[in-house]
Amino acid sequence: MAEINGRASPWRWVVLGAFMLVNFIIQVLWICYAPISAEAAKLYGVSELSIGFFAMLFMIAYVPLSVPVAWLIDRFGFKNMVILGSAIMTLSALARGLAGPSYVLALAGTIGLSVSQPFFLNAWTKMPAHWHPQGERATAVGLITLSNLVGIAVGMALTPQLAQSMSIPNIQLVYAAAALVAGLVFALVAREYPKVPVGPMGSGEKALMIEGLKEALASPSFRLLCIVAFVVLGLFNGVNTWIEAIVASRGLSASDAGTIGAIILGGGIIGAVLLPALSDRSGLRLPWLIVGIVGAIPAILGLAFFANHLLIMISAFFYGFFLTSVLPVGMQYSTEVTRPVPEGTTGGLIQLAGQASVVFVFLMDVVRGPSRSFDPALVLSAVLLALSAVLVRFMKEAPKTETGAAAAAPKA
Repeated sequence: MAEINGRASPWRWVVLGAFMLVNFIIQVLWICYAPISAEAAKLYGVSELSIGFFAMLFMIAYVPLSVPVAWLIDRFGFKNMVILGSAIMTLSALARGLAGPSYVLALAGTIGLSVSQPFFLNAWTKMPAHWHPQGERATAVGLITLSNLVGIAVGMALTPQLAQSMSIPNIQLVYAAAALVAGLVFALVAREYPKVPVGPMGSGEKALMIEGLKEALASPSFRLLCIVAFVVLGLFNGVNTWIEAIVASRGLSASDAGTIGAIILGGGIIGAVLLPALSDRSGLRLPWLIVGIVGAIPAILGLAFFANHLLIMISAFFYGFFLTSVLPVGMQYSTEVTRPVPEGTTGGLIQLAGQASVVFVFLMDVVRGPSRSFDPALVLSAVLLALSAVLVRFMKEAPKTETGAAAAAPKA
């Protein structure tokens, strides 16, 4: 690994850790109303659907904000923009805490939080491109994905526990304090670049947004990757949204559904670290995209057809393991196959495709069978995954990394 020795700064792990922390917090703030939606609806005097709208706002706001924020990151650097996003996140979380029983004020705070999210998501590939050797970048993006998954898990598990001893506004104040700490830590330790460049820097030299968009979308492989991201992230969001209804037909309770949701996240946490690391080691991206997509197909069919509870849980684990790994490998591939387009631009477009896939949540409900079973939707999802794997076969492999080439070379 000659590309790393003597060149990559150990401080890259500190910067990465701080970046993971702010990503972790925004996910906690995104999901924290979901496990206490009934109590929140009672507090604010609204329907549970109105509380669910808090989470949907993040995806809705991302669509118009993605491209402008990607331009800001490419123009002014990930450090400055993540600090700005952290400030917006902290103030918005504080606003939700101070809203009391006012739904309108809590909604205003949530709008602010949804505005802050693109500053974190669109920097997923920019930060590793500046600090990590090329053969280590998919691993770094995988770790950032890990922080998001852990944030979701913590938000789902911790919020109901806090609700037993404090009010919902006070819970939001606790999370606002955590956001403040995370933002300050990032501001103190982050640097835009290490003192010594890490080798291939990606695409920082070409920061014109319109040109970057045109160049990225001119790549057939990148366009196909956007379609794959739309399917994969749409499916992941759809299954997690409807998990209780999916397993209800198997005789599982809401508590069992929560356990299965946690198993999906647990598998995702492992997959988001392991498969991107293997991709970095091999220096290849497309084979690992296919592994993730194809591996998820029998898992989702297991969710559709298995009646045995243990088999359902095993399916849930491998569903999370394989499907979640596709995002970090795909995002790093997007920066390599479109170089010299700025990382913020390509990462933003991939995230945009994924966030736009919120339509999957509605489509899965539309195609439910006469018994209101999700089995037809899950079978259709498996077919879409198979078609996505076929699309990957038409994509061009990104240039092989130095580290990957070294790892793949025969030993003397």
